[in-house]
Amino acid sequence: MPRQSRITSQSGLYHVMLRGINKQDIFESKDDYWKFIKLMYHMCHPLDETDSPVPPHCCLYAYCLMPNHVHLLIKDYDGSLAELIKSLAIPYAHYFNKKYERIGHFFQDRFRSEPVNDWEYFVTLLRYIHQNPVAANLVSDINDYTWSSWREYVNPNRCSLPVCATQSVLTKLPIDELKALVAEPLPKAQRILEINNTNSRIDDDMVLNYIVYICGADYIEVINHYQLYEKRELIRKILEFGASMRQISRLTGLSVKTIRLAQ
Repeated sequence: MPRQSRITSQSGLYHVMLRGINKQDIFESKDDYWKFIKLMYHMCHPLDETDSPVPPHCCLYAYCLMPNHVHLLIKDYDGSLAELIKSLAIPYAHYFNKKYERIGHFFQDRFRSEPVNDWEYFVTLLRYIHQNPVAANLVSDINDYTWSSWREYVNPNRCSLPVCATQSVLTKLPIDELKALVAEPLPKAQRILEINNTNSRIDDDMVLNYIVYICGADYIEVINHYQLYEKRELIRKILEFGASMRQISRLTGLSVKTIRLAQ
């Protein structure tokens, strides 16, 4: 079945989402988050071969790096959105695969995007993107999450690598108004292009029952007696079922490295 064409934004603004294949985590350490932030910075502030600044093809207004997916609010200046996202996804996938001795696809299919053609929806996305860590129960307060652009808005002087064009937003929406908006959770019925997040994972009992079922045994420890090729085939089935790598590791005792190499 052919892929559907992307809907083009009249304004050049898009809400973009990238997620790990099989819902796997795409960030394992602080260094991983910083690697992606640096890639975003270079995307928005490109240099030529002599390290001289060149005109950018985009700017970012917001981002949030979640354990297994990424949200971006990005303005594409010249219709090069696909190339822009490739400039993030490809080098990051190479970095991650090399660091963690992993092979195979890293991101789930192609990135998802939707056009943002009015100011009201732009503001809605500012709220939604920055509220993601709270909605996923990673933190209880938006201000406590390190890996989003919110700190660039509320405390720019303490941001070591500012990526987003915050001032162009704050000229239209003063910071006090923005803080009040972002502090108020969006209604659950609010229309947003969703992506499966950490809250959407199937629970441990479902995974345990599935593992016991496909093993044909009454106890999960039987996995320890499997040959390597059998373990890898089992892991692939559990990932396809919807479990995360960390979840499989926690429930089976297999290392994350073993699970990653089975893909």
